[in-house]
Amino acid sequence: VHVVDMRNESVLQGGPTVCSGDLRTAIQDRLDRQEQVMLLLNRRGYATSLICPKCGQVEECHHCSVSMTYHRKRNELACHICGDLRKVPNCCPNSACRTPHFKFAGLGTEKIEGMLHGMFPRAVIRRMDSDTMTRKGSYEKVLGEFRTGKIDILVGTQMIAKGLHFPNVTVVGVLCADIVLFMPDFRAGERVFRLLCQVAGRTGRGPLGGQVIVQTFSPNHYAVAAASAQDYSEFYRK
Repeated sequence: VHVVDMRNESVLQGGPTVCSGDLRTAIQDRLDRQEQVMLLLNRRGYATSLICPKCGQVEECHHCSVSMTYHRKRNELACHICGDLRKVPNCCPNSACRTPHFKFAGLGTEKIEGMLHGMFPRAVIRRMDSDTMTRKGSYEKVLGEFRTGKIDILVGTQMIAKGLHFPNVTVVGVLCADIVLFMPDFRAGERVFRLLCQVAGRTGRGPLGGQVIVQTFSPNHYAVAAASAQDYSEFYRK
């Protein structure tokens, strides 16, 4: 398990980045060797919020008062708490502003999938989250294709983190452990520890061995450090 400090990576690459140099190199190396990769980002959708750059208005759910997530393929906003759907507005809903321009902030699995196609154009990439697994049999179909080697990179939310056994998966990348770590939940540390331990078990399940690359802005957080070392006792003590 290798932890990448994304604070240093931002300095090295001249700004915020989604994929560190270590992870990109590891993915390309595995693709060259015809091995497989799994990437975890525990947030679906394209962008996590829709913001007006002029007045700062954020589109929120009328029921839950949380920012709505933008889904590009459907071109709509969705609340991931209550499931409310809304069309993307043509202009800022603030009556004092009404600017027609919006800024999409944050990222989800839908956006990551598109970025990966640009980074690795020859790779076969599939996304597995609750937005893509809507039809009957779609879950089994994607896993079947991945098992037979028809898919090179599988990117998804926590549904890919446990219960899967693919000996040809030799790299697992956690794109942003901080998404879970700083949720407004006093169990956030427990959740990130569990998720990292579970997803780490998806690689190294065959004779080829495996590597886990965890990208985080908080490499010294006890949950990240303990999960990376698979040190359950230290986690419980903290």
